[in-house]
Order: sequence, then structure tokens, then C-alpha cells
Amino acid sequence: MSGVTTLVLLRHGETLLTPQRRLSGSGGTNPGLSPAGRRQALATAEALAGRGDIEAVVTSPMRRCRETAAPVAARLGLSAQVERDLREADFGSWEGLTFGEVRERHPDDLAAWLASPEAAPSGGGETMQEVTWRATAARKRLVARYAGATVLVVSHVGPLRTLVRLALQAPPHSLFRMDLAAASVSTVTYDEDGTATVRGLNDTHHLA
Repeated sequence: MSGVTTLVLLRHGETLLTPQRRLSGSGGTNPGLSPAGRRQALATAEALAGRGDIEAVVTSPMRRCRETAAPVAARLGLSAQVERDLREADFGSWEGLTFGEVRERHPDDLAAWLASPEAAPSGGGETMQEVTWRATAARKRLVARYAGATVLVVSHVGPLRTLVRLALQAPPHSLFRMDLAAASVSTVTYDEDGTATVRGLNDTHHLA
């Protein structure tokens, strides 16, 4: 489709924290991929190579994303470019906790955070409004830089859900109604006039 820019949104593969559903943001331990996550990255590389249309690979600076992007970029014969604004949210003192643990320890702060994108996690974390500003800035740069091309964007649940939400023009609380599994692929296209269309969400068939 001439004039259409496609962002292929890839969530990083599993870390040891992922199966436990522990919050792992930019203020935490910055884990790398687990053995399962490395297998997911290799499987994803093979699947994406079969598309034949990806012209650039852009990744969050965080270790698990760079380790997911590396085999994909190598398989495609590309180099992965780091985009700092694609990093995960900073979850403050919630880093490393499950939602159940956060609910036990910080019930009021969690309720406020779920209710408002302007509320921060306990301990000075990042609001979802701030994540939205970052994700929007990154999207604008990518769509301008790679106009008419297909770009692989390797990032995290927070920024990727935000890009999908913005494409749908959905309200902020819709973030918590989306599931993006580890190493899942979602796709958003942008017409020349900026109109966004979600063309795929949470595709994991390549991991079967």
C-alpha cells in the first residue's frame, strides 16, 4: 500500500519474571531473556523473515527488548536502532511485585493508578500519561522517518498497548482490557493523513 506506514509491534520475549506476572519496568532490575524467551525470539525471527517487507528494526533500550530484537535484525540483515522513548514505564516501588502484592501493600495508590492516567505508582514511578507522551513522540518520529515503510518496533506492554489504544482512539482505561503476550505481534498502519488502523493484535501463532 503506497504511502502507508506499517508498525509491526513486537513485545519482548519472556524473562524469568514474565510467567509470574511481576511488574518489570524501567526502574527495576532490567532482566534479560530467559531460555524460553530466547527460543521465542528465534521463532519470531523466522516468522518475521517470512514476511519479506520489514525495512527497519527499532527497539527499546532495555535488555530484554535488545535481546529480542537482535536475532530478528540479524535474520533480516538489518541493524536494530535504539529508541529510548520505547522503554517500559517506571513502576516505582511496585517494581518486581505482582498486582496482588501491590493491592495488598498499596491499595489506595493502585486504585488511583487504575482510575487515572495522571496517577503515579507508589515511590515516584511514572504516570501512564507520561508513557503516552513518550509513545506518541516515538510514533511520530518513526512514521516521519520511515514513511511508507514497514518497521518492526520491539517494546513492552505499556508502550505497545498505548500505541494500539491511540490508534483505536480508545479511552485510557482500555489499556487494562488488552492482553499482549510475550513475543506477540500486533500491527498498526498509518495512512499519509495520519489515520491509524489496527490490523492485528496479540498474534502468537508463530510460537506454536
